[in-house]
Order: sequence, then C-alpha cells, then structure tokens
Amino acid sequence: EPVLVPVPPLDIASRALRARVAAGEPIRYLVPDEVASFIERRGLYEARGEGEKAVGAKQGGGGDAARNDEPFFAARRDELQGRVGPRRFRHSLGVSDTAGELAHVYGVDEGEARLAGLLHDWDKGLDDPGILARVDELGLELSDELRSMPRVLHGITAARALGRDFPELSPALLQAIERHTLGAPDMSDLDMVLYIADALEPGREGKRVEKLRRQIGKMGLRELFVEVYAYWVELMMERKSHIYSKTVDIWNAYMPARRPFVASGSDDPMPYGRA
Repeated sequence: EPVLVPVPPLDIASRALRARVAAGEPIRYLVPDEVASFIERRGLYEARGEGEKAVGAKQGGGGDAARNDEPFFAARRDELQGRVGPRRFRHSLGVSDTAGELAHVYGVDEGEARLAGLLHDWDKGLDDPGILARVDELGLELSDELRSMPRVLHGITAARALGRDFPELSPALLQAIERHTLGAPDMSDLDMVLYIADALEPGREGKRVEKLRRQIGKMGLRELFVEVYAYWVELMMERKSHIYSKTVDIWNAYMPARRPFVASGSDDPMPYGRA
C-alpha cells in the first residue's frame, strides 16, 4: 500500500527558477521532472549575450519602447500597486510572469506579453458603479447586455484608458488587454497568451488548473486556449453566472467545420451533434 509522507511545501517563485536556469544551477525537485526536462530540451531561460537581450517584435504594431523598457515596466508596476489591492497586485505579477513564460514557449514577443500581463487588470480596483462611470468617462458605447455585466468591463476600459494615457503602448498589446475577459472569434497569439496566463498564473488553484498547466508546451497555443476557454465557461455554468450571449459564437469559431444538420430518421448514421 502507498505510504503518505508529509513534506514541507516549497515556496518557489517562477522568477527564481528562471534565474537558477540562467545561472546554470539545477532545478531538480523544485519542479516536476517532465517540466525540468522540457525546459532543458527547449533551452528555455538560458543566459543570453548582450545582443540577444532585447526580444524582437513578433506581434507587430509598434510599442517597442514600452515593451522592452524596464523603467517603464517598473513605473507601471508601482502605479498598479496603488490602484488595486494586494491580492490583485500579486495576481497581476503572476499573470505577467506566466505570460512571459508562455510567450517564450510559443514564440510570442516576451516583453509585450509580460507588459500585457502586468496591465491587464489596470481598472480592476473599481467597483461596479465605478467601472460604469469609467465607461462613460471614456465615451465607450456598449450594449445594454455588457453594461449589465460590469465585472467583465475592466479589460475594455483598461485598453482604452491605457491607450489614451500611454500612446507608446502597441495596438496589439491593448487588444490583448481588451479581450482577456470575454475573448473573441479571432484571437491573436498574444491575445491567447494573456487569456491563458490569466487562468494559469501561480495564484490559481485546483485540479483542472494544474492539469491545464501541464499541457503548456505539449498542446499548441490555439488548442490550449480552447481548453482554457472551455474551463471558464464550465466554471461560469457551475456557478450559475450570466454568460455573455456571444460566447457560443466565439466557441464555434474555434471548432472544426461540421456537416450540415441532418434530421432524425435520416439514413445518415451520424447526424450533426451525435458524432
């Protein structure tokens, strides 16, 4: 029979793990063996020469100065800390780190991803009346349905406000922030990275989340996004939360084409919906 042996938990930050790898130090026992193997096979987080430190743009659309500017990142981090509570601030740092890691694995601009992760909850500190006032302040024209769902509006308002206040931010980054709550039928790679990072950052817990984390690098980016999107929809249904009316359209945009519906009684042995 298996014997359970109590062991002390290890508080290891992803930033510390990356630093150990870059310094050539072992990470065995700090992460699962398959994760350590994956990092070694892909050469992730290895130290780079001075000429390789700036990550090249792979998403396009400008914003080079902001996404690769550590002082800009640090200034926005300090500003964010004053805008949201401690728990939300830790979440944002976790999303930033996770987005950078996902970007490295999937060939997306790491600097852009880290910055998007940091800023994605820029307006999350506002309560429901506050976020609706923010919508009006920014002159956003939203449907009655969206106005009835104030808790998902912070991505939309943050994208507009950040673009206004920091014109050096790229359209691609602002789009990822805008889409991180509701998704879209045509998510870019950066959009998907931020959406996934928001769900899988280290502060999130649960067996399903852990299972999804283990798929990073094993699944393609689009496939992983679909799995994470399904996770959120199922969670909302379990909580009996209101689901955005366009959710089905977004979901179907990522599903393979199906044959037309065939009425029951047809000779077709596998009508739509039963395959």
